[in-house]
Amino acid sequence: MSSIRDFIRDALAQADHILLALCAAVNLFGIALIYSATRYDASLHSYPVKQAIAMVIGVVLFFLISQLDIDMVLSKWPWLFAASALFIALLAVPGVGHSVGGNRSWIAFPLFSVQPAEMVKLTFSMLLAKQIVWLQRHGGLSHPLSVAALCAHLAFFVGLIFLVSRDAGSALVYVFIFAVMVWAGGLGLHWFALGLSVLLLAGSALWLALPEDNYWKMRILVCFDHDLDPTYRGFQQTRSLLAIQSGKLQGMGYLQGNLTQASYRSALPARHTDFIFSACCEELGLIGASILLLLLAAIICRCFWIALNASSPVYSLIAVGYGGMLLFQVVLNVGMCLFVLPVIGLTLPFVSYGGSSLITAYAAMGILSGIKQRSLPRWLQAQAEDAWETEE
Repeated sequence: MSSIRDFIRDALAQADHILLALCAAVNLFGIALIYSATRYDASLHSYPVKQAIAMVIGVVLFFLISQLDIDMVLSKWPWLFAASALFIALLAVPGVGHSVGGNRSWIAFPLFSVQPAEMVKLTFSMLLAKQIVWLQRHGGLSHPLSVAALCAHLAFFVGLIFLVSRDAGSALVYVFIFAVMVWAGGLGLHWFALGLSVLLLAGSALWLALPEDNYWKMRILVCFDHDLDPTYRGFQQTRSLLAIQSGKLQGMGYLQGNLTQASYRSALPARHTDFIFSACCEELGLIGASILLLLLAAIICRCFWIALNASSPVYSLIAVGYGGMLLFQVVLNVGMCLFVLPVIGLTLPFVSYGGSSLITAYAAMGILSGIKQRSLPRWLQAQAEDAWETEE
């Protein structure tokens, strides 16, 4: 019993309380928005309670995972890789994987559902960080064979996700995490230029090959011409933009938003998930939306601060990956609500309804809290890195 008490005491005392306070503040903000956004439908009234339960689970995981020995976990990297791939592959098993919104992205249990691609982002970043550092010390990160190995790592997970679930949103998050981490790892800029050129050529060829009325093609086109298809492909974002414009500076008042509280068909869609930022803008205005974005920005900045002060290159890259993950999701979600980016089903971290994504976010921050615990003063970091290289 004393060892358990010591573990709990250490977990509570050593955790990054600033990071946890920021996450909890955004999370509570989100629960308040979910409460407002679900009042119009009695079948959704339990969602704020479910999100609060997920928050409690997430906070507990934050403290527990902050005590995780990352080096020990990464020493078993083949098992970690296999478990991650198997977890995603389970979606292809009949009766196990379930479709929501057109994507086969969920594994349903009696009381809850989980989204494997959401959770595997954590292990993907850890595995990629280990691979980057190993390649840095064995031939250099910009060597053609190193780049090929990195691209194979990315292609495996992105291809697996898209193959079993068709979840383009999650796949894009993996691509951005990869880009941020290899850039932080020192990959030559000429490889980024080459990769961007290949993507542009492949994207252009695919664009020309698709018919004019292709669903995804229209989803992109309506972002450039809002009048192109306002009643179908652009309907969700048209209502989102109207809600944002209605809020003006101070908003219409909490629980008072016309489109957020309405139950008719032309009200704000997915207001507790994809378009919760639009609901925030309508009811709390520019002031409330700015406070929310500033809190999210503070979390992201804290992630990168931890990366700068990490005691090893692997820890630093993991922190960069998690910070990049949050940054990408915030930019994509807000851009989607503002009708400048296409709808791809990415929720706003710590804010949108969804226990799986919320618990994953807390777990990621728990890992960063553990990295922060092991941070060293800058004058000791060089010695620690030399010792770490010798052990490797």
